[in-house]
Amino acid sequence: MEDFYSIIKAFVDPVFIIFLLLIVSLIIFWKNSKNKTGALVLLLTIVLFYAVSIFPVANYLCHYLEKGYINKSVTVDKDMDAIVVLGGGSYDINYINKTFPSLFTTVRLAYAVDYYHKKPVEYFVCSGKGLGKVPEAEMMADLAVSLGVPKASIKIETQAINTWQSAANANKMFGNKDIHIGLVTSAYHMRRSEREFKKYFNNVFPLPADYLYSSPMGNHVIRYIPQSGSVYKTQLAVKEVAATIWYLIRGIF
Repeated sequence: MEDFYSIIKAFVDPVFIIFLLLIVSLIIFWKNSKNKTGALVLLLTIVLFYAVSIFPVANYLCHYLEKGYINKSVTVDKDMDAIVVLGGGSYDINYINKTFPSLFTTVRLAYAVDYYHKKPVEYFVCSGKGLGKVPEAEMMADLAVSLGVPKASIKIETQAINTWQSAANANKMFGNKDIHIGLVTSAYHMRRSEREFKKYFNNVFPLPADYLYSSPMGNHVIRYIPQSGSVYKTQLAVKEVAATIWYLIRGIF
């Protein structure tokens, strides 16, 4: 019964409904059009849409980005001098005049605080401006204090709007380039972040806070039904690959 309920939920997903409508459109177009070129283009569109919206493809892309932090143990027993948490976004709700940290920002901060309580450090750095009215670094700092991190240990960096700026601003913050930094961000974002911070610091240790990749669970059929969640993961992975390529190009010039 639970498997049947899960399949029903998958069938009412907007992405699956759009997929069905595209197939119906292809059939109608193919039957009524003498020029089949348009139908072939629509067919390729459907194939691409299907590919980016199913679990196996989305999970493979996420694994590609995160495998360096899945297939080997992540260092958690090193004595760090600083923890640097990279913001993952924020958003405003104007009706109540408040800015909230995104889910990525919240998870990263929570992981950093948990690590701090296990192995306290001298500096707890919150980095990121975000798009909201209140800088995401300030929100992370307030949350960190409420979760027991001493205010005196916290450093706030509110100007960075991207990863390379976070690394560059951290470089200005710390004169000692041999400082041991525990870098906290999402696993899919870690490879690019680690590369940027290692341009300035000799000892950077990745502390991934969360993963997009997951081991297959649940009904096997649903994995191959187009779903919104898979589209979301695919677009995050594709954007990260594009950003990585751009950073590599930028580093050449």
